[in-house]
This record gives sequence, structure tokens and C-alpha cells, in this order.
Amino acid sequence: MASIDDAVRSDAPRSRSRLRGGLVTVGTVAALLAAMGLTVLGLGAADNAVANYDASSWLWSTARSELARVNGVTARVDTRTEIPGANRHPMQVTQTDRLLILRDLQTGQVSSLDLATLQLTATTKTTPGLGVSVALHEDSAFVVDAVQGIVRQLDPRSLAPVGEPVRFPPGIAGGTFDGAGRLWIAVPSEGTVSAITAAKLPSAPASAAPDGGGISPERVESYDVAEASHELVVSTLDDGVAVLDRTAGKLVRVQRGEVHPTPLTLSGPAALPARTSGPRVPVTVPADRRVLVVGDGGEESAFTVPGEGDRLSAAVAWADRFYCADEATGTIYAFDGGGQLVETIGGRANGPLELEVRENHLFINAPDSATARVVDDKHQVREVDKYANDVLGGDPPPVAPPPPPKKPRVGKPSAPRSVTASAGNAQARVSWRPAAANGAEIIKYVVEGAGQRVEVGANQRAVEVKGLTNGETYRFAVHAVNAKGDGPPRNSNPVTPTAAVPDPPASVTAQERPDGTVLVKWPAANGQGNTIARYAVTASSAGTNAPAGESTKTELVVPAGELEFGTQYAFTVVAVNSKGAGSAASPVSNTVVPFAAPGRPLNLRAGTVANQPGAVTVQWAPAEANGRPVTKYLVDVGGRASEVTDTRTTVTGLGNGQNVTVKVKAVNEAGPGPEATATARTVAEPRVTVTGSSATATGATVTFTVDAGGGQATCSLSTTGEPAKAGACSSITMTGLTPGTNYTFTVTATNAAGKGTATRAQKTQPLYGIATCNNGPDGDQRTYCNKEVDGRNGNEVFKVTRQDNDEQAGWAKPGTRLQAYCKKSGEDVDSWIYNNQKRSTWWVQVEFNGKNYIPWAWLNLEGGDNINVLPTC
Repeated sequence: MASIDDAVRSDAPRSRSRLRGGLVTVGTVAALLAAMGLTVLGLGAADNAVANYDASSWLWSTARSELARVNGVTARVDTRTEIPGANRHPMQVTQTDRLLILRDLQTGQVSSLDLATLQLTATTKTTPGLGVSVALHEDSAFVVDAVQGIVRQLDPRSLAPVGEPVRFPPGIAGGTFDGAGRLWIAVPSEGTVSAITAAKLPSAPASAAPDGGGISPERVESYDVAEASHELVVSTLDDGVAVLDRTAGKLVRVQRGEVHPTPLTLSGPAALPARTSGPRVPVTVPADRRVLVVGDGGEESAFTVPGEGDRLSAAVAWADRFYCADEATGTIYAFDGGGQLVETIGGRANGPLELEVRENHLFINAPDSATARVVDDKHQVREVDKYANDVLGGDPPPVAPPPPPKKPRVGKPSAPRSVTASAGNAQARVSWRPAAANGAEIIKYVVEGAGQRVEVGANQRAVEVKGLTNGETYRFAVHAVNAKGDGPPRNSNPVTPTAAVPDPPASVTAQERPDGTVLVKWPAANGQGNTIARYAVTASSAGTNAPAGESTKTELVVPAGELEFGTQYAFTVVAVNSKGAGSAASPVSNTVVPFAAPGRPLNLRAGTVANQPGAVTVQWAPAEANGRPVTKYLVDVGGRASEVTDTRTTVTGLGNGQNVTVKVKAVNEAGPGPEATATARTVAEPRVTVTGSSATATGATVTFTVDAGGGQATCSLSTTGEPAKAGACSSITMTGLTPGTNYTFTVTATNAAGKGTATRAQKTQPLYGIATCNNGPDGDQRTYCNKEVDGRNGNEVFKVTRQDNDEQAGWAKPGTRLQAYCKKSGEDVDSWIYNNQKRSTWWVQVEFNGKNYIPWAWLNLEGGDNINVLPTC
């Protein structure tokens, strides 16, 4: 895994153009140092990602520790994803259409998000706080260490450094790209600004570019913009850069190779946005709440931002307007090109406000609140709910009540429907269907006729009008009353009371049925010499009497939905003869409770069981019972059916990495109800992608990414002849290897579903030693090391680890550089005065007429002569 600590220090002198220009300074632009990160989405995954070219931007929500992808065209969140371990910390977000990098300011944790899978693909640690940033442009990534003055390019596919870093004196400023793809860095200690272009990436990802490989980033331009040690603030332009010299009070533009200074009248420290869109640069003086606008010809205008305090962010130019954020109130003030306040965008809370121009829109994010805003190039401002749930990754939807009805225009009620009268003996029975309330609940009904006025409760809708004269014809009018007054009446049919009324049915029975209907039955009534024309059925529930319907038969089926499921009802029946005379009401029926199959289970969620192969977990909210208790749930997952009584279950026995459809039905006495559906995926075998490798003489490191398949993966590294090494699922180092040897390493990731592997060939670096024998000062000592002689001599090489003449492989001339492989214990050898009294039982296998052995006493290993770095043969 790459780290900014990988940056190589270089003391090579740097050449730069000393072009004429104005004064400039040093400065810290918090926005530029805010978006640090080192791990970047690999290009292969990015190519398959959902395209971000549709005016979208990822916005951070601290309270939820999650990112929301906001579509600028619709001003809606279309994806949300929680970032593990974020713990409500402030987060820096850096993004392009292909790359998305997060940095936790409190922990320094850096994470990259795969835009195709919405999974974190890699993480690394940096120093918490400000001081390091990542600059992105198209597929180029740079790490800018402002403190150290190191700018290094990364290969997004492998996270490896690309070539040599560009080094500056410590304490640089800037670090963002202009519209032409140049990275601009200000050097306050020199009073200069420089442009860097990215190197062309190699055709295949690698752990690092070889020295002299010719693919290092280049500093292509340098300009004098200030006296040395001035404070500088940088804002990149569509083509070039603007540098604010806060010390001298000047703004210097560098464009097309020319330097244009503009003197400013500043009463206090000023700020620039990290990036300026358009030809005019806003310079904000927070203490005075003033903004100066500088164009190609110099200072053009100035305006004052309403309000109090100095918590103003640097004004941002967008679509011929300037937007200035007051973090104390959460308010954004918009000014036109002439400095006139044209719009105030109210905020809901104070705190940080992030303004960024992306994809032809201005995105305004308040990380500490649920709200963001999007401004298009027509200056239309729309509010965004970052916590929206009807999106991929949103919170599971709660059990929602039915949507409130549209608020109607409140008025008097309508006329009742179906007003019907039937005659009795000196009386009449009047019934009706409800009137429309028209926005105000009905208080009562009024029945008028035969010189009488009878008021009836709103839930009754049937009444007996007594005291009538048999043989006289009557009509009755019924109207409803609400808070707005009396509604219009509706008249009944004419009726003539008579003593010749039929008898009521002798009994009534009711039966609720599984389809939601209720069957009401009764025996035929005695018409007392007249034909029974019809029967009128009334349903009674707690405090309510209402017509249930009429029938010409001796039964009535009340349709499903006419009566409320789960509510008790009883029924009475009136017989009506062919002359319109009605009987008294029958005896009341038995009580029934209408019911039907249960509703659809709510809030169905299905997910992967990370630690169990072939399993998914399913959870839901209870279904509407519809008049009978839910006794069980039928769960079907990928064709595997089960019955449960709880509202959750885990289904096993599925295939690994299997996409399944989940169906759940609730069951009650009426049978199964409609199904709720969802999809899930069982844990799949891990997939390993090797991103790079590197080696020392005796060790090798393999870097890789793991798609855990929805599971929890463990990782190891192995190679033939060595014990496997467990480690993090991002990078594993194996030691104790033989120098200068070709190895094939296998990365194995294991989860509940099985294993995934990938291999990587890597050669360890060769380790050399110098055959050493230095002549002594006296006698034969002075020629001891000159040549091979009979008997013992320095630098003798053997096929075995002892000084055996029959096994001697030859003699190495002093100074001969021999490649070392490993060490082996053998005969004790003392070099005496010929190699600094070096004495050891270790022998080193070297390349000398094949692989043979030389006493370590006669071989000085390069790099410190440490025998322990060699593995044992």
C-alpha cells in the first residue's frame, strides 16, 4: 500500500525560469489542504462505474457518517452509502468523475470508494489534521505534502508512486489543477509559483517506476510572483493560476506564460477559493465582510456582505455571480457581476459550508446538517435532502401511514345518496347512504317529513318516523350538517303507511367468509297476503347503524371492503312488500367479524450472511392482519420454501455467490396474502486482484485488493518452500527469502464461501559480497593473498562447508564480487589479519563455478556485512 512516506528525498539541484513578475507571498489555503487521500479507485473499476457525467457530486453528512450522491439536474439524492468507522468525524472529500477519495480529519484514515460497487476498496493512514492533500484531474492523482514540499504522482491502478517526486522547499501552498490539467504549487520561501504536468502512466500497473524510466511528472513552468517569504494563497483558473500576495496586497495572474500583477487595497487578510471559474477572481476580506472582484484589467468592483462577524468563506465565482457563505448563520449571499445583492439563500444551522463548482452546477453542502443545495447556471437554487430514503443505500423505509388526503376545499356537505323510505303500520322507515363531507366532518343528519324533524347521528343513517296516518302518502327529505352548515336535501320515494304490513323475517344469521365478504341469510317473511318484493338489510356495529344493502332473495352478500375488517357487526332485516309497506325489523343476527387474507409484509429487507456460506438473512415488519391473526409467514428464497412465525429468518443451503429473489407472504385464517419481494446475494468466494509487488534481497511485499464477496475475508501469502504468511487483506510481506531468486507468490483470500487466489511473480534483489583477503605487513604475509597456492589460502571456495582440498571449487581473487544466496553452518574459519580477525562457522553459498561455498570469514557482504540477512540454506 502506498504511503506519502514513500516519497524519496532528492538533493539534486532544481532549475527554474526566473520570469519577470510582480510580488507574491505565502499562505495556507485550508480548502487545498483539506482533501487528503492516498488510495484511489482503480481505473478498471472506474471504467465500469456508474458514470458521474450527469452533473453529480458526492456530499458528506457528518451526523450519519455517510456519503450522498446528489444529482445536480434533479436536485435529488440517488445513492447513499455509509462509511465504516467514520464515527461522525469531519471528512474531506476529493472527487473527479472516476475517482472518489475520503480522508478522516480526526484519525487521518484515508479511504477510496469504488463508484461501481459503493464499497471501500482500500484504506491507509496519514497524519491527522491538515497539511497533506490529494489533487485529482481526470485519471491523474497527486499527493501534495505541503509541509515537506514533496509532490508525488500516483498510479491509480496500483497506488504506486510514478517516477521521482517533484521536490520544493518545505512549506508550499496550493496543490490544485487548473482547467488545462496543470497542477499549481506556490513556494512562498522563493516567491514563485510552478506548474506540474502528470507523467503518462505505464501500460500496466506496477509497484513503482524504475529509476530513469522516463515517466516522472515534470515541473514545466516556474514564475516569480512575489518577494521571497511573502504569504501566498493560490486559486487555479480555467487556464492558469491566480496568486494572492497577502503580504504585499497584490493579486498576480499567470496565464499563457505572462504574469499580470494587480495592486489591491486590503484592510486585512484575504482569501481565495481553491478554484475560480470564469475570468473574474473574487478576493474576500472576512474581517471587513468585503469582496473585491479582479478581472483581466484589474480591480473591477467591490461589495459588502450583509451580516456581522468574520466567519465568511472565500467567495466563489459561478455563472456571472459570486456566492459568499456565512458559516455563523448558514446563509449564502449571491451577488451579480456589479456587486448587487440579488439573492439570499437561508440556512438551517451554523457550521462549515462547502461550495464547489462541478459539472456545470454549484453544490453547497453543510456537512453537519441534512440539507444541501444545488445552483444551476440559470441561478435556480434547489434544496436537497441528503437523508432521502427512497434511494439505493437509503435507510430501510419505516412502516408508512397512508398518505394524507389532499386538503379539500371546505364547504357544506352534499346531499345524501339513495334515500329510501318503506311504509309500516302508522310509521315509515327512512334510510340513506352517506353524504360527502366536503372538508368538514359531518355532524348529523336531519330527516324532515310528515310535519316532523328528526336529527340522526352521523353514523346512523336509518330512522323510524312514527305517528303517521295509515292511507296517507308521505315523502321525506334528508340532509347532512357539518361545521359549514346544512347541505342540500334529497327526497325519498313516496310511501303510504298501512296496517297490512308483512311480518319480519323470523331470524337472521350472518357468516363472515375468507374472501372478505359477509353472507347474511334469513327465512322468507310472511307477506300477509301481499308479495314480498325485497328485503332491506341494516348492519350494526359499535354505535353505528347503516344500510348494508337490499336483496330480492332471502340472503345478501355484503361485498369485501364494505365493512371494516376486524370490526364486529350484526344485522337486521326488514321485509318490504309490493305495495311498499315494510315490516318491523327482524331480530338481530349473530355477531361476525369480517376478515380477509393479510396484507403484504412491510419493510422487507434481505441481505448477505457474511460468515455463513449459501445463506441470506431476511427481515420484515408485520403485515396488516385484516381481521384475523397472522399465524405464520411463507418465505421463499431462491426456490427454497420455509415457514416461520417470527418476522425474521435466515435461509441456508443456497449456492455461493447466488443472486436470489426473496418472497414473503403472511398467512391467516383466510390464507396467504400478497407477497413482498426483495433480492439478496449469498456470500461469494473472494476475488483477489494483485496491484503490485516489490522486493528486497531477502523479502518481498505483494499488494492487492480483495472483493470479499459480501463476506469477511482473511488473507495469506505463500510461495513454494516457505511457510504461508497471514496478514492484512491489502499488503503482505514475506521475509527469509533467498536473494536474487525468482518466486511465484500466491495471495489467498478466504471467507465462509471458500477461497480466491491470485499469483504474482517477483524476483528478490541480488545480494553480493566481496571476496576479501588483504596481505599482511611481514614476510610471507605480504604475498599471502596474491594467488592460489598449495595448502590453505584466503578466498578459497568449496563444494562443501569445510576446507577439503578434494572438494575445492576454486579460488576467488581478492575484490571479486560474488552473488550470495544463503548461509550454512560449517567448519570454523579464522581470517586472522587478512580480514580484520573475522572468524565464523558460517559459510555463504555464492555463485562461483555454480553454487558453492565460501567461508563468511573471507566474504564481506555489501550493505553492512550482516550475515543474519541471509536465509539458511
